[in-house]
Amino acid sequence: MAVAPATSHRAPSAPLALPAHLVLFDGVCVFCEGAVRWIMKRDPDARIRFAPLQGETAAALRRAHPQLPESIDSMVYVESRDGVESIHLRSAAAFRIFAQIRGPWRGLAWLRILPRFLTDRAYDAFARVRYRLFGKRDVCLVPNPEERDRFLD
Repeated sequence: MAVAPATSHRAPSAPLALPAHLVLFDGVCVFCEGAVRWIMKRDPDARIRFAPLQGETAAALRRAHPQLPESIDSMVYVESRDGVESIHLRSAAAFRIFAQIRGPWRGLAWLRILPRFLTDRAYDAFARVRYRLFGKRDVCLVPNPEERDRFLD
């Protein structure tokens, strides 16, 4: 899995109308699909929105932030506030997501105090084997009608 060494980027928003909390995910990854559904269950106020990395929202974000590598293939967390987007990759994305959900899992957000090189190493190790462990689909996740308003593309 090739991901840029930097894990967070900040830049003025391009003319993208992004929600305050957005998770980009690998739409063909079975584990990632399960993670999205897991997040939705723990976000009953529906604050977090989702878009596949293979979709137009992710493509527009890459155009607006050329420092993001085309090869991102795992979860990305984007916060939009006052026209500024904060983009978090790898373990930083996971910790930001944990901070937004309800329940005891929210406590895992404190792991962000650990050295990033260690948490990113563990994240990358899992990301390398996720297709072998959980599988890969030929097409992106299609949300059911009840979930549709949580997805951008």
